[in-house]
Amino acid sequence: MKNISVVIITIMLLFSCNEKKDKYIPGDLELKMNSIADDYVKLVLNIGQYDPDFVDAYYGPKEWRENLKSNLPFDSTAYKNLSAKTDSLLNELELLSEYKATELETLRFRYLYKQLLACKTKVAMLNGIMLPFDEETKALYDATAPAHNNEFFQSTINDLDKILPGKGDVAKRLNDFKMKFVIPTDKLKDVFNTAINECRAITLKHIPLPENESFTVEYVKNKSWGAYNWYKGNFRSVIQVNTDLPIFIDRAIDLAAHEGYPGHHVYNTLLESNLVDKRGWKEFTVYALFTPQSLIAEGTANYGIDMVFPGDERIKFEKEVLFPLAGLNPGEADLYYKVLELQKKFNYAGNEAARNYLNGNWTREQTIAWLQKYELQTKERAEKNISFIETYRSYVINYNLGMDIVKNYIEHNGGTENNQEKRWELFQYILSTPQTPGGLAK
Repeated sequence: MKNISVVIITIMLLFSCNEKKDKYIPGDLELKMNSIADDYVKLVLNIGQYDPDFVDAYYGPKEWRENLKSNLPFDSTAYKNLSAKTDSLLNELELLSEYKATELETLRFRYLYKQLLACKTKVAMLNGIMLPFDEETKALYDATAPAHNNEFFQSTINDLDKILPGKGDVAKRLNDFKMKFVIPTDKLKDVFNTAINECRAITLKHIPLPENESFTVEYVKNKSWGAYNWYKGNFRSVIQVNTDLPIFIDRAIDLAAHEGYPGHHVYNTLLESNLVDKRGWKEFTVYALFTPQSLIAEGTANYGIDMVFPGDERIKFEKEVLFPLAGLNPGEADLYYKVLELQKKFNYAGNEAARNYLNGNWTREQTIAWLQKYELQTKERAEKNISFIETYRSYVINYNLGMDIVKNYIEHNGGTENNQEKRWELFQYILSTPQTPGGLAK
């Protein structure tokens, strides 16, 4: 692994666009932006030849991908070519930055610029250049997650100790208690389908979707993630649910909303409908995973859970509908939800694990032990988390920090729980437009 000064690589990423060319006249703006967007898509597809995880979805022109390969070895020639192309596109964008445009076009410009900076970072990482955790998240995802010390998580552990049944080790008591709320394997499909149908019905009351939108659910094993949305284009998704570990009853709503309605499936559907089909903006036919778009996608997907079930509505639906369907006894449900509420304070624990592991402060074994001690995970779940971090690195910030950025933007602009109409209006706006974390956080 190569090391490089944070100052040097920051300068490289932010000030590489220094090539001087003739400026374009305002009338050429849309034409040139569309050309840059097309080249951005081709760039992402080319980077994807060297990292199979980079291109998360693509439904653009087939000929742009026909002759591309996968799992190619990355060498100095690839680095030189991809870096030069990225710099060229950033320079092209710089020439357009002085011209005034509509709000949507300004958002588009900012989106493409931040996406290209992330592409530049990814190319550098493929070449062995690694940034410290916080600099990596800033370069890839346009955001930096707050840090939390052990005492922050210990206070939550102390609170759980007070309410969990039994005595002794808190982690064991937590796991033993939660195992009462595992969805039986033979009930999984019925519970998930019911959760999905309810989330879809609620979402459609607030967000109109194309009539032919749909998704299918598959149950898989041996994955580092809990669930995944594979967007196929034409308003269709395939959602995979990993059944390696026990799935608790609350995960049905979590995954139905996060992966489906109003989460990833709705997000990709609205981008395709509003920006690709209606405006011809081809940059949205590709989803580059390690870019700011992922923070928006994961943040809206997590916030979408509370959108469809605000307040106590979720608990009511789960107790009255999902518990009986799963054959679970709702007798201890109230305590279960108190435990879940406390566990939300562990949301940022994964960031600390990733930060210290990727920065080389902790070994793999030390990180697993920390997750067991300060997030009360079983060893099996902790090992699964480490596997995710090893594959996706600093991506973990997109779930918690992403949700907080989306939540703060919506509530700051009037979308409070007491104003559901405004809340849905702002949420749909984020899903339907080219947004960046830095833009929402302003």
